[in-house]
Amino acid sequence: MAAQFIGAHMKTSGGMGNALRNGKAIGCTAVQVFTSSPQMWKASAVTPEKVADFKKAQQETGITEVITHDSYLINLCADDPAMREKSIEGLTNELLRSYLYGIKYVVSHIGAHRGSGFEAVAESAADGMLRVLDNTPDDVMLLMETTAGQGSSLNSRFEELAKLLELTKGHPRLGVCIDTCHIFVAGYDIRTEAAFKKTFDEYNRLVGFDRLKAIHCNDSKKGLGSKVDRHENIGKGEIGPKAFELLVNDKRFDRVPITLETEAEMHEENIKVLRGYQKPAKK
Repeated sequence: MAAQFIGAHMKTSGGMGNALRNGKAIGCTAVQVFTSSPQMWKASAVTPEKVADFKKAQQETGITEVITHDSYLINLCADDPAMREKSIEGLTNELLRSYLYGIKYVVSHIGAHRGSGFEAVAESAADGMLRVLDNTPDDVMLLMETTAGQGSSLNSRFEELAKLLELTKGHPRLGVCIDTCHIFVAGYDIRTEAAFKKTFDEYNRLVGFDRLKAIHCNDSKKGLGSKVDRHENIGKGEIGPKAFELLVNDKRFDRVPITLETEAEMHEENIKVLRGYQKPAKK
């Protein structure tokens, strides 16, 4: 079966409900949002009125698959204790806001080692995630996003995801969000059927498809293994069309929300491109 939940990261101008309404208008069946500015620590309160409008928009649009993305400031393994505590609190609050809206997935970059290396900060990152999960409701999952290998961000390798899952003892509310651009520039080829299979077999061996709860669908302006995070419109970049054709027709992802993070003005066109790659179900 082809992917059922295809959409985009939508702006929340005028409220979270409008993100769904505007998403529906361009063909979304899934939406990703920020519940607050990704460049600020402070967030506005989630009021009953905001929640009511969001729930109303879900009923109006039929969009039930909604994901939030945390602040870019979060670093659960910061070497500065004050920054680490602020990050844990910030991510905890993100999960709490998502819970109030009834949103079940929060995507996070988790943190960066700032030159010390993954092994030096892995336990700190795992401990931070456990603290966040221990202080938030069971209805919300934290999703570790794969990163591009740019700078010192964690989780550019599947082995790092696996290690953090091991350190958190396979916490049931810890999952993964794969970004197609990020894994490609981190060195995982997906441009051909054979490469696509090899990469996702490796992911499944190390992490498991049961942990994959969301996919960021982006082509790349930069080449394989470049470690440079620059998103491109679907089929127009270094990854090319074949990977996305395989993605939206892979039955393993048929109920996984697949959301674009390309230029906002191109979301409608990119959604049409993805749907154009989908093949009719075999009778």
